[in-house]
Amino acid sequence: MSAPEPPAQWHRILTLLADISLFIGVRPVWTQAASHRLVVAAAVSLCYVSILVCGVLALVVRRSRSLARIDLVVLVTAVLLTLSAWSVFHNGGDEAVLTTQAAKELVAGHPIYGQPWPWLFHSGQGVALTPTVTGGYDYTYGYPPLETLLTAPLLWIGHGGAPATAVATAALIAGAVLMWRLLPTQWRSAATIACLGLGLLPTYGRQGYPAVLAMALLIPVVIRWPRIGRGGRLGPAGIAQAACLGAACAAQQLPWFLTPFLLAGIYAVRRGELGARQAALILLRIVGVALTVWLLINTYFIVHEPSTWIAGIALPLTQGAVVHGQGLVDISLYFTNGSDRLDWYSHASMLLAAGLLAVFMLFVRRLGPAATVLPWCAFYLATRSQDGYYLMMTPLWLAAAVTTPLSEFRDAWQPRPRALSGPHRRRVRVAAAVLLLTPALASAAVAATGAPPMSMKLAGVRRAGPAVVTRLTVQVTNSSGSALSPHYMLTTGQGMSRFWSQVGGPTTLPAHSTRRVELRAPGGKFTLPHKQVRIRVRAFTATPQTLSSSDVRLQPAG
Repeated sequence: MSAPEPPAQWHRILTLLADISLFIGVRPVWTQAASHRLVVAAAVSLCYVSILVCGVLALVVRRSRSLARIDLVVLVTAVLLTLSAWSVFHNGGDEAVLTTQAAKELVAGHPIYGQPWPWLFHSGQGVALTPTVTGGYDYTYGYPPLETLLTAPLLWIGHGGAPATAVATAALIAGAVLMWRLLPTQWRSAATIACLGLGLLPTYGRQGYPAVLAMALLIPVVIRWPRIGRGGRLGPAGIAQAACLGAACAAQQLPWFLTPFLLAGIYAVRRGELGARQAALILLRIVGVALTVWLLINTYFIVHEPSTWIAGIALPLTQGAVVHGQGLVDISLYFTNGSDRLDWYSHASMLLAAGLLAVFMLFVRRLGPAATVLPWCAFYLATRSQDGYYLMMTPLWLAAAVTTPLSEFRDAWQPRPRALSGPHRRRVRVAAAVLLLTPALASAAVAATGAPPMSMKLAGVRRAGPAVVTRLTVQVTNSSGSALSPHYMLTTGQGMSRFWSQVGGPTTLPAHSTRRVELRAPGGKFTLPHKQVRIRVRAFTATPQTLSSSDVRLQPAG
């Protein structure tokens, strides 16, 4: 009788890394629970024991089957930790409270789109506001309705955004378990790391992000996605994947950007296998199933509030939120004093998405495995380029990397016009790729090199105390050739704050003019930070969309 096969060393290491990743973010959960939720604290303590024991066993077990069982224990431990963290921190952020409120309105038979709910953001719970370039804030619900529909039966769970955070956290756990089950045995701990480890995605789940639900629905879609429609038929698995794609698009807008890449890749692979006509039929069936599911989820809202529904699900693209994020827009936001061409960041983002899709189709045999990563590159150039757009989709990167090797695209069809098939085809194809991406890069350069249309100088300060400012008088110079209607705020680091209300001076500045305006602090007072903190007064305009920033020196009196 032969000896049992020992596990591969890299499998041991992967299991150990998954185990180690569970330590991250656990102590705050235990600290919070130990004071008033002893059952949760006991559960977290048991998880510590599990992590330690699994760490030892991952390095000493002799059989692959035994290591696979440890992978399962690590997954169960991760699930328990995720639930423990949710039980302690479940109030959620702005997405959660908006989704929960939308669910309440839905249950009451009221419309959920286009309805402002400002009281949600003034309840003293620290819910983040989304400022817009018009000088206001977005108080409305701006996501497709699936998470709202799933939240409605759970309104009994608790106050604030707890019902929505329960849906997002449950979706994350379900997605992690499904991904763990669908991946090859030796790679299963990678699912634990990507979904529940490192303290990343569970935090987004506890914030109630609809994107977490969308990501979980996309996991079964991207696993072995080039095999969808193989042999000319979808089969039950292909139909389920298409249905999940439609449901994901009904949960949040990010899947809208991934879908064209997946459909283009599936068509290329199937055309290489079956020919153009059969590939087109397969693609139509996938789109048909996905669209049917999407319409079924949205039917109630299409019938009862069609115009506000369309505006609502398109809101992230049209709301005009102020610039924010970790992308190229930081040049105008932090490294220069602004730009009079902010709209070109949006143009650059859309052009890059289109250019990357075209390059993907031209070189699908090489770029096929990157289909789940390429769409998010476009957000780096957007006016809203928050890293969450990438982080929340990283499990899809891993799922595709493990199950979609380059060999799946060996025979995929690639469009080859005559101009790309000559004797110098390699150089020509590289030039074509560069040409397709050049409009996006040029647009980004136009945006980043824009000049601020206004400059501001502090002209007066009114205080309620040595370190408390109530009003500012600012001298504003409009150096542009058109009249501008700015809205002002003060920032003390990264991110945006609340707008200061204008209580004196003209609201519209004529071209090439200098005027004084008086600004009142939000809430009536502004507490000065440490003297080494950089304070900037920012002026936003909506038409055209511009940003002007100037440093101001505000020192505590006395």
